[in-house]
Order: sequence, then C-alpha cells, then structure tokens
Amino acid sequence: MADLTCDVAVIGAGTAGLAAERNARKHGASTLLIDPDFAGTTCATVGCMPSKLLIAAARAAHRARNTDLFGVRTGEVTVDGPAVLARLRQERDRFASGVRDSFDDLPEGVAVKARARFSGRNSLTLDDGRTVQAGAVVIATGSSPMVPEPYAALGDLALTNDSIFELDDLPESLAVIGGGVIGLELAQAMARLGVAVSLFDMGDRLAGVRCNKVHDALKGAMSQEMALHLGVEPEPSEEDGRVRIDWDGRHQSFDRVLVATGRPPNVSGLDLSATGLALDDKGMPDVDPDTLQCGDSPIFMVGDANAARPVLHEASDEGGIAGRNAVAYPAVVPSRRKVSFTITYTEPPLVMIGQDPDDSAKIGEADYTNQGRATVDGENVGLARLYAAAPDGRLIGADLFCPSADHMGHLLTWAMEAGQTASDLLDRPFYHPTLEEGLKGALRDICGAVPLRVPGDQDPGLPPGV
Repeated sequence: MADLTCDVAVIGAGTAGLAAERNARKHGASTLLIDPDFAGTTCATVGCMPSKLLIAAARAAHRARNTDLFGVRTGEVTVDGPAVLARLRQERDRFASGVRDSFDDLPEGVAVKARARFSGRNSLTLDDGRTVQAGAVVIATGSSPMVPEPYAALGDLALTNDSIFELDDLPESLAVIGGGVIGLELAQAMARLGVAVSLFDMGDRLAGVRCNKVHDALKGAMSQEMALHLGVEPEPSEEDGRVRIDWDGRHQSFDRVLVATGRPPNVSGLDLSATGLALDDKGMPDVDPDTLQCGDSPIFMVGDANAARPVLHEASDEGGIAGRNAVAYPAVVPSRRKVSFTITYTEPPLVMIGQDPDDSAKIGEADYTNQGRATVDGENVGLARLYAAAPDGRLIGADLFCPSADHMGHLLTWAMEAGQTASDLLDRPFYHPTLEEGLKGALRDICGAVPLRVPGDQDPGLPPGV
C-alpha cells in the first residue's frame, strides 16, 4: 500500500503547478503538491521579474544619456553596477518571498518536499523512500538552462539566466550566445548599462520573429547597441582567465559569456518510461494542447514542462485546464485556448500575436519611424503589421516592434479574442496624439484590401502628425 494517496498529484510548485493544484482542489479533489525546494516560481526567481528589474535600470541609464535630444543637459552618466544588482536582488527576493509565503496557505499535508519519479501510470516514488498513489498526475516541472559542454567547461566564466543576477558587479564585456528572447533581452539591457556586448547565434533570426520586415527593423535597432554575429558557429575557450570566442576566422575575448541557448523541459529525472507513454526521441510524450492530457493516460503536462507556450500567463492557464481535467479523468474536457500572445521586452518591445498570415490574409502596416507621438517622445523606431482574414476582415494576428507595443498588443489581442474586424476598431475613438492612433493607417489598409466598410461619417484623412 502506498504511503500517500490522493486524487491528483502535482509535480512541481511553479506557476503551472500551483494553478493545477488550486483548481483541482477547488473542484473537490484531494491533492498533493510535490517539489524538492519550494523556492518560488521561475518567473519570480530567475525569469520575468529579475530580468525586468535589469531592463528597468538599463532604461533609466539610456534615457539619462539621451536627454540632449530635448535640450536637457545632465552631464556624464555613470552606472553603479553593484548598486544596480543589489536593487535587482532585493526586489527579486521580495517577489520570490511572496510566492514562498503562499505555500504557507496550502492546507496541511498538501505540500510534500521531495523529488518524484514515476513508478507506473499514476504511481510515484519519492526520493525520501515514500510512495504515492494518485488518481491522476500533473507534471509541472518547468525548465532549466541548457549549457553545451564547451561552455560548461568554462566554469564560473559562463553564466545563464539562473546565475547572471548573482553577479557582484557588471562585467566590462559580455558575449551572449543565443539570440532568442532571453539572450536578446539581457544583451540589450547589459549594453545600455555600459557593458560591451557581442551577440552570437548560429541562426540568422533574432527572437524567433516571423515577419521579415519586423525582423529587419529589430535587427537594425539592435545592431546600433551591440555587435551582432548571426549565422556563425562560435567556439569558446578559456584564455588568461577570460572567455575567448572564435568564429569565422576571427576571435575576441570577453570577461564573461552568457549562455542563452534554450531552456529544455525538466523531464530527465521523472522516469517517464515507467508510465507506458509513447515518447519521442527527446523523451517527451504527446500532449493534447486543448486538454493537456498525455495520450489517453491520467497524466497531464503543463507550463514549461511541455515546451508548447513557455510564458507565464499560458502556464497559469494550462495549470487550470489540467487541474480540472485531472479531477474529471477520464472525462476530460477540451478548453478553448486563448489567442497566442508573446512579448519580448526589448526597447521598443517586440510583440507577436495570433496567426502568421497565409497567402489569403490581408495585411496592414503602420510605420513608427515618423509617427507623431513616437517622434515627440524620441522613440520613433519600428513598425506594426496587422493581419486579417478575408473576406470579413477579422483580425487574426499581428507583429509589432514599436514603442508601447506591449500595451497596444493587449488591445489587439483582446480584439482578436472578441472576433473583431479592422472596421470594428476604426469605429472606436482614438485620442490624439497617441501611439495607438498610429494603427489607424494599418486598419484602413486592411479595410481597403478586403474590401470592408469604413464608417461613412468618419474623416477619411488623418490628423496632422499621425
């Protein structure tokens, strides 16, 4: 007989796991939340919050250096690296402690501090020797940085997003390996804090941008702040206590290297083979995106662990879906997933929403390099591209790299969730001068291409400065 029994066992106490346990318990299930550390979520400890604290400091430094544009003279701007990192850790620890405090609110006996592995489809063995029998199991084990062996051999000279925030001071120079979301965000932040940054990537695309025009704008902006080496194979080595990077017959030495080559799911210690699930060549089961169920089993996989939509709000949603379905198993219920929505916190922000346009989609474009409000604020960079389905002009996707794209992206995502058309949005009020009104031209492009009714009582032109 098992030492512990429950209706739903959740492995991992991150964002997705907490949501799964809460929703399973809300639906009347007895639950166990199993985690070896209960240290807090990835977002609070090494992800969203500490990276945004670094980006906020970088923004302050960048703005201070560029006040001359407005006729405001500040003199020499200096960055106190230890102070930047001390504030980052102080606020990071406050966010993380808030998460840890929430563990105290769990009902007695729910939190189990241990590492779990499968011994059957719905049975677990803990590293303290105890066993668990559950009606269903939710895997929410998150992800960890991948450090290829040549970089691992560098020891403390190699950093990841799990370790970079523990530096005592900013390095004078930094190589960033990987131009994905994490690498690009931290590279720009470090560059704006005065670090000499070079970014290397074997691919030729930054942050997974799908639109060529948006990528060109992003690449152009980033190349003004750091050295970009795309489509190369960097080779690291240690030389005189520093990191040497060789590529294409060239080489350069750096104080540190940030390895941002991905965060694969934490599944290696789960012994998934014991579940009987069919696993792919990476040891991953097939996961239904609408139920989060693995095959037809009583096992569900959520958040970064399934690597489908590795962002916090999706992890929370997936936890809720899986928690309910784990209680209902085998009568699982598909959920309508929300419009996909990601933000890369470069400056300006990079946003991708919904679908990539196919050949039938209609596209509207808004150029922000000369947009009125963007120019007023000295942030006139980038563009927005909106996609709509023919023949109704319903908005289905967007790619934005422009000021306040993170805020405008929310408005566009909500419009897509509501099934609204370009004409519907043109019926809404646009204040002047704002960044939002810069979208009017893109919406009119779509209306003209579908074609779609443009409200007849509207001014067919645009206010000066839009």
